[in-house]
Amino acid sequence: MCRWLAYLGSDIPIEDVLIRPDHSLLDQSLLARDRFVPGSYLGSQFRDHAFPTNGDGFGLAWRGRDGTLGQFRQTTPAWDSQNLRHLAAQLTSGCFLSHVRAAPGGTIAEQNCHPFVHGNWMFQHNGEINGFTQVKRDLTMDVDPDLYPFILGNSDTEVCFHLALTYGLADDPVAALTRMIGRVEQARHDHKVAEPFRATMCASDGTRLIILRWISPDATGDAAPSLFHSFGARSLRTVDGTPDNLPIDSHLVVSEPLELHWSERTWHEIPAGTIGTVTPGTELEMMPIQL
Repeated sequence: MCRWLAYLGSDIPIEDVLIRPDHSLLDQSLLARDRFVPGSYLGSQFRDHAFPTNGDGFGLAWRGRDGTLGQFRQTTPAWDSQNLRHLAAQLTSGCFLSHVRAAPGGTIAEQNCHPFVHGNWMFQHNGEINGFTQVKRDLTMDVDPDLYPFILGNSDTEVCFHLALTYGLADDPVAALTRMIGRVEQARHDHKVAEPFRATMCASDGTRLIILRWISPDATGDAAPSLFHSFGARSLRTVDGTPDNLPIDSHLVVSEPLELHWSERTWHEIPAGTIGTVTPGTELEMMPIQL
């Protein structure tokens, strides 16, 4: 499966989160690990064991000058991109999203790489709409005609993003994302798709993060993709051993912790079936997704 991170807080060099930690997103692009033994990944098994490598493209989106959004995406593996390393070393931001992609059987194209950006919103996703080819037409037909021309790729994530925009993402993000989840579930039901909809998602306008973790209620023998949160001043363990000290108002939301050795005191697993909003300097509060 894919891996992503989102940061919100005081401005920091993007490389402090994206590049320098000892289990950074670049490291996860080469070898993603998932938690079984708290405090250490060493010797653990993979929950998403089929796709531990995320080399089918990557992307970065950030709040830039005057609050406008920047975007950089490529189809090459993140671990091999010197451009990404140089860019992350030069950019500072108080809000950014980044994603590394695993697309088994999918189309490898820049237009399918996350994060997606439209207007002043950015969006990324780990998971999949199983049976997407069966439900794609129904879901796409629900997209506002004025937004439809901006769907440039063929991924399920981009359709989800434009559905959320259609449903009022800018006005009430939690309601819009909840309605989008409900619409996907209705399409699964209508087309008798047995496999679940699995998702962790993050949407942001550069001032807040709206995050969710989901798996279809009728799923059996499956789990939602992993998602963790960390808040406040702390030091991240880095490859070179020099700690990265994050600001007191910093929030990190990640598919898996950015450190090989970590504590449940600093990285908290987000419950499945919940949605919440992250704002600067406040604690994250998740609530059940009510369809």
